[in-house]
Amino acid sequence: MTVPAFEEYVPAIDCICAGCAAQRRAAAGALPVRYGGHPAAHGARRALVLVTAAGVVLGSGVTEAASASGATGDRPAEAAGAARADADGGSPQGGPGPLRGGGASGPPSSTTTTPKLRKSSRADIINRAKKWVSAKVPYSMTKYWPDGYRQDCSGFVSMAWNLPGNEWTGSLAAFGTRIAREELQPGDILLFHNPADPSKGSHVTIFGGWTDYTHTHYTAYEQTKPHTRKKTTPMAYWTNSGNYVAYRYKGLSGGSAGSGSSVTGFPGAGRFGPGASNTYVTRLGRMLVERGGKRFYKVGPGPGWGEADRLATQAFQKAQGWKGKEADGVPGPDTWRLLVSGTGHDIPRTGNGSGGGSGTGAGHGESNPDSKFPGRGHFRPGQSNSHVDRLGRQLVKKGFGKYYTSGPGPRWTEADRRNVEAFQRAQGWRGGAADGYPGPETWRRLFG
Repeated sequence: MTVPAFEEYVPAIDCICAGCAAQRRAAAGALPVRYGGHPAAHGARRALVLVTAAGVVLGSGVTEAASASGATGDRPAEAAGAARADADGGSPQGGPGPLRGGGASGPPSSTTTTPKLRKSSRADIINRAKKWVSAKVPYSMTKYWPDGYRQDCSGFVSMAWNLPGNEWTGSLAAFGTRIAREELQPGDILLFHNPADPSKGSHVTIFGGWTDYTHTHYTAYEQTKPHTRKKTTPMAYWTNSGNYVAYRYKGLSGGSAGSGSSVTGFPGAGRFGPGASNTYVTRLGRMLVERGGKRFYKVGPGPGWGEADRLATQAFQKAQGWKGKEADGVPGPDTWRLLVSGTGHDIPRTGNGSGGGSGTGAGHGESNPDSKFPGRGHFRPGQSNSHVDRLGRQLVKKGFGKYYTSGPGPRWTEADRRNVEAFQRAQGWRGGAADGYPGPETWRRLFG
């Protein structure tokens, strides 16, 4: 028996030239060598036992995300165990190849330098993903569902994007346009391809929408062990979070994915104001409600522009510290951008319906004589004081109290730290700036 030669190389995942396409094909562990597969990649699919003339036995076995090195740098170390427990548990994948079984046959779609794109709307993508979730398609890197797509993570995305063949994490990027995470909309994907060792950690999920305005968690559709699932997932994933890249399908056409979808680009000032009636007004109202503007709406929001929309928009603008024409109650590009991205300051809870705000966006219209930051030393393990109690109560008022099973109270706990971390991440901070321990700026934004 001839021992195959093992070769190390790193295919370029974003390049569509013939050379890089050939390298990506060569990494296709799911295909026989004569169809472009590479024997070195088969370790990600099954254990190989290669017996040489001297009787030497070679074996290989690879896991994926479960073998990843713990949590990423911007996840607390205490959460590493939970992250590993909720990761996909080791889900290697096959390589690019044709559809199988009930699907159309043909060469792997990535053999062409200009992939043929099939038009697909966001609703189409999510609906296809939901079919596999409903069917609980079992995970497999060697089996194919009746629609012709391979039953692993990249086969699942290939199916949802309606690609002409089965792709892998090293080739999916060629079918998408890279976008910022804050621009994610239903039907986009979050992709991590590890070119140094594709079978270690590489994974891809379909973005189904934000779970709340903090944008720290999202609904993920994914193919993993034991079967396809829809699950609330931390941004961007349980492990290797910092390595995931967001992509949007190049063949995206019109359509929406339901109420969870959003419109990123500003539609124009003409869509808003007296007499306007359209879906953008509805979307504006819903975003304003999420940011603290619910009290302005006795009914709705709806497609018809009304005084409630103007007052809520004005309140949001004033919360950013804007005045005059910048806070006239009609959304412009900056107002829309902050609402869509979930950034900026929320509407204060003044309780008088005036829509006014201090511009700090941190308080709720209440008088707080103790708004001066008391010092970092009060918020550490073992500390117990009134500042911790006041911090916890303010976090709950701001909507960041989900980690409290009881309290809050005067003793500093891990629940306090995690709630502070969630608030800090909602400000767009990462790394050491979102360590869960309040500093002067965190305090200012909380209390104003």
